[in-house]
Amino acid sequence: MGYLRAGDTISGQEARATITIKNPDGTTTVEDLFFGKSLEAKADVNKTAVKTLGKRGEQHKPNGWTGSGSMTVYYVTSLFRKMALNYIKNGVPIYFDLTVINDDPGSGVGRQTVVLKNCSIDSVVFAKFDVESEVLDESFDFTFDDVEILDEFNRPILG
Repeated sequence: MGYLRAGDTISGQEARATITIKNPDGTTTVEDLFFGKSLEAKADVNKTAVKTLGKRGEQHKPNGWTGSGSMTVYYVTSLFRKMALNYIKNGVPIYFDLTVINDDPGSGVGRQTVVLKNCSIDSVVFAKFDVESEVLDESFDFTFDDVEILDEFNRPILG
């Protein structure tokens, strides 16, 4: 029986992320998320409970999915506040795509590139201070309605 070599695990710091903002005028702006601290995005499968004759238990039928995520960034940018302000003042939501690349050069599994499409912010921090904090950060949730995997990890080689 083999085992996963420790060197093939992925370092949490060996990632890059970009945001492609879909501006209301039809143009796009690409920003490097170098101020990102953490991100997690997931797809939840929606299911309907189905009861049938001849089976006492419930069965479940998938009927769609919901994409959601959370991100924490260092409190050094007004980017997300400006997106929310555009909706507050003008009623026009701003959507964006998030590209996340996990690429640890010390790992033999290579890299994975995922694009979360049509993201929309759920909430945003407009102002913040904390006299006890050495470094300010901010967290927010978002939704997305499409996803692509552009690059897949290689299968780990058993040790």
